[in-house]
Amino acid sequence: MIRVLLADDQALVRAGFRALLDSAEDVSVVAEAADGQEAVRMTAAELPDVVLMDIRMPILDGLAATRRILADPALEPVRIVILTTFDLDEYIFEALRTGASGFLVKDTEPEELLQGVRVVTRGDALLSPAVTRRLIADYAGRPKRPRPSARLAELTDREREVLALVAGGLTNEEIAERLVVSPATAKTHVSRTMVKLRVRDRAQLVVFAYESSLVAPGWLE
Repeated sequence: MIRVLLADDQALVRAGFRALLDSAEDVSVVAEAADGQEAVRMTAAELPDVVLMDIRMPILDGLAATRRILADPALEPVRIVILTTFDLDEYIFEALRTGASGFLVKDTEPEELLQGVRVVTRGDALLSPAVTRRLIADYAGRPKRPRPSARLAELTDREREVLALVAGGLTNEEIAERLVVSPATAKTHVSRTMVKLRVRDRAQLVVFAYESSLVAPGWLE
């Protein structure tokens, strides 16, 4: 059972998401929060698998709440999905840089929401189906603070190649096809790369690839 915490300041939004999520056999909403501060407190208390986090909330916004949750070692297994009204929200990439596993626009289709929760629980990155990888490329191509790329030296040539393909939005199956290896081998390369770079999931691999200048916007087109 995937345990979900809903964080949104609009009661009607929470009620709608709860009804949808609880209708799935493998998903259960364990708590709701009406502001970011409450989201942080309830995440620590409930230890959900996934937090669906609204970006704009009173007292503490979703971005700040995400930072606090992900800074707590005890909450390391928790995955955060940012909920936004607009698919080009200016805070989306900052949320990914902070450690969120992805985002969804609030008017996403019901099945896409359920699938999104399942995707991040598996450790994969999640982008709203309404947004292409160009969004990440745009924000990642203009980081506010340059990040050192020394950690790239820890990767093998094949791991760098795999990292670049992950940043291009390719799945493990697509990476396997591109490199002419089995999907299991591709998955192993991705996992080892995550361990070496000390990142939480594929979303952070994408962020690292762009901020370290391994890839540039539009490189895979």
